[in-house]
Amino acid sequence: MSSSDTEARPVMGEQALYDSFMAVARNRITTRQFEPNYDVPKEHYAMILEAARHAPSGANAQPWHYIVVREPTVKQKIADYFVAEQRIRAKLKMKFPTPNYAGLADAPGFIVVVADFRYVKAFPVLKDDDSDLNKMYIENAERILLQSVAASTMSAHLAAAALGYNVWWVTAIGQQEAQDAMRPLLNVPDELSILDIMCFGPPLKEPYKRWKKTPQEITHWDVFDRSNFMTDEELDTWIKKKRHKVMYKDAAKID
Repeated sequence: MSSSDTEARPVMGEQALYDSFMAVARNRITTRQFEPNYDVPKEHYAMILEAARHAPSGANAQPWHYIVVREPTVKQKIADYFVAEQRIRAKLKMKFPTPNYAGLADAPGFIVVVADFRYVKAFPVLKDDDSDLNKMYIENAERILLQSVAASTMSAHLAAAALGYNVWWVTAIGQQEAQDAMRPLLNVPDELSILDIMCFGPPLKEPYKRWKKTPQEITHWDVFDRSNFMTDEELDTWIKKKRHKVMYKDAAKID
């Protein structure tokens, strides 16, 4: 363990440290258009990934890799894939308010998140067993792994926000077609899976804060508060009438 891995523990309940953290958390704001001419210092990549590697993970497996992409042609090819996927969704009439993925090509900071799902074997599973019980354990292990990689990725996002950058968490890479398109570009082994892309940099336009649920809507004491539960009909109505607003509109302008 290096000296940088050990730091003095903060004082329990220290308000100033919490306030500093919340200033970062609240300003982790998504943007999808970046200042294209900005050059991210190499040390900033190191600082962001230093935060990522300290994230918690199931069995302390740390089942993640991060590929820093600086080559413009590679960024453009990845952007082209997502733009094409966006057109497919439109033809299928999914009616999902998809962002303009063309902005990927101009993102100054560009990190591809790669997961090693073989680490599910490090979690509680029955070896060489195809029973329904083991299928349940494997499904749970896959969730643990995804949660672990998400925690690490979020740590990286917060570090980028602490450095003053806006960010973009790009998902929807689970399809086999996406793996087939991007693995060769990045020399990723077939045994690994590309999960996300993290873009960051100075915004091209002034960013805005998106809508967040209130603490009362998400907090439950001792038992689940059914007054905060949506029926299937209510959820369908929310998706139809409000989803597009909360995804891409300034929270201050949502009615």
